[in-house]
Amino acid sequence: MKITKQIEKKELEAKKTLIAKSKKNMKVENIKTLGELKEVDYKSKSIKDELRDNLIKKIKNKETTFEGVHGYENTVIPELERAILSRHNINLLGLRGQAKTRLARLMLNLLDEYIPVVEGSEINDDPFQPISRYALELINDKGDDTPISWIHRSERFAEKLATPDVTVADIIGDVDPIKAANLKLSYADDRVIHYGMIPRANRCIFVINELPDLQARIQVALFNILQEGDIQIRGFKLRLPLDIQFLFTANPEDYTNRGSIVTPLKDRIGSQILTHYPEDIETARRITEQEAKLVESQKASVIVPDLARDLLEQIVFEARESEFIDAKSGVSARLSISALENLLSTAERRALISGDALTTLRLSDFVGIVPAITGKVELVYEGEQEGAAVVAYNLIGEAVKKLFEEFFPKIGKLQKQEEEGPYDDVISWFFNQKDGFELLDDLRDKEYKTLLDAILPLDDLLAEFQPNLEKMDSYFVKEFVLWALVEYKQLSKHRFTEGIQFKDPYGSFISGI
Repeated sequence: MKITKQIEKKELEAKKTLIAKSKKNMKVENIKTLGELKEVDYKSKSIKDELRDNLIKKIKNKETTFEGVHGYENTVIPELERAILSRHNINLLGLRGQAKTRLARLMLNLLDEYIPVVEGSEINDDPFQPISRYALELINDKGDDTPISWIHRSERFAEKLATPDVTVADIIGDVDPIKAANLKLSYADDRVIHYGMIPRANRCIFVINELPDLQARIQVALFNILQEGDIQIRGFKLRLPLDIQFLFTANPEDYTNRGSIVTPLKDRIGSQILTHYPEDIETARRITEQEAKLVESQKASVIVPDLARDLLEQIVFEARESEFIDAKSGVSARLSISALENLLSTAERRALISGDALTTLRLSDFVGIVPAITGKVELVYEGEQEGAAVVAYNLIGEAVKKLFEEFFPKIGKLQKQEEEGPYDDVISWFFNQKDGFELLDDLRDKEYKTLLDAILPLDDLLAEFQPNLEKMDSYFVKEFVLWALVEYKQLSKHRFTEGIQFKDPYGSFISGI
């Protein structure tokens, strides 16, 4: 008797060990039926619990939860993590280009790699908690032999852009007369229902972008889904306790221009999180360099000085503060991304024309980013009067002026007539150039450097205030000084078809031009 009990005990322990090992090393391709799923002691859980549990693991292991999102480490991401731990549906509220959709898509990384579903189910039925008629009847009929399929986390994401033509049938569902005819079913039979996007996203993350654009009557259809988890279709007595993690995105501008989030729906969204633009140039640079789609040949053939990258981001910062640009509309981070792509393409095109295999970016190449600026900003009335191109050039000038003060002494302070300023020699050099100083767009690198080297006072200026400057960056900085002197009205600059001309500020009056 004792021997029999000992054998049974050992067998039970061996079975437990086998189950533990199977669970630990569970291979989805080996589990194809409900019975096999029960054998490995699989426990199903709601998607909100799934997100919460995996987030807890990542936080405990000091892992990055939202990889590739910069500038939100101490603001948006902690709020988002708190919302997930609270098992809330979430609304991300912010201006365009603030990584709202990216955050939503990155939540996929917090899901389990695979989950089991009843094979053939339209709405990803959980084998242990089936809700559709199809799954309930199949399990009732086949029991432990019910076929199981597995879906990867990458398939558990559904996204819908709210547009005026979205209908309740699109997102919730409707009666399908073709299905009724083919199956010879009465319209009273719930098998005639064609499920919309939301029921089909059961056990998934579902994102509705630009929620205020969704018509109020469509928003009302979401009430029960968010609060009770059930859906209503064409008067059917249908209760489907859907398991969905909802994320909404919205732009504050839309509240006044195109619509709003109806109050009862807003009340049912657990957490509303405000997003924002990068707060410093360093963060903005990291985002731009990460997102810009640059060809390897461009990276290899164009040298980009650090100052040029900072200047690019400063232009975007100036745009967000400009009186000519609508601040409520915002200035997307896509502006700097497109501008960097345009900037390198401008330098690459110049090198191809001139025959240079390797070239260094020039400040005059920034003319190439004007289309990226004009296509990405919304102008106020005063900006429209100025013209989009003029506003773009003004932004470049303001950015040059702002960064110049970080590297060189400020210009414009009152000084005694006999006192000598740090820029007097440079300005005097231009007074002696009757025909001005021209930098053509398509100059070869060697010719470009020779021209700038001819302005000897620039070498003295850089030696005094930027002694540790690398040789390859010095030519960009030399041109940068010239542009800054123009912004401070110490020189004049004229853009013509083939390049730029610099002159002393009074040269045009003296020559009668």
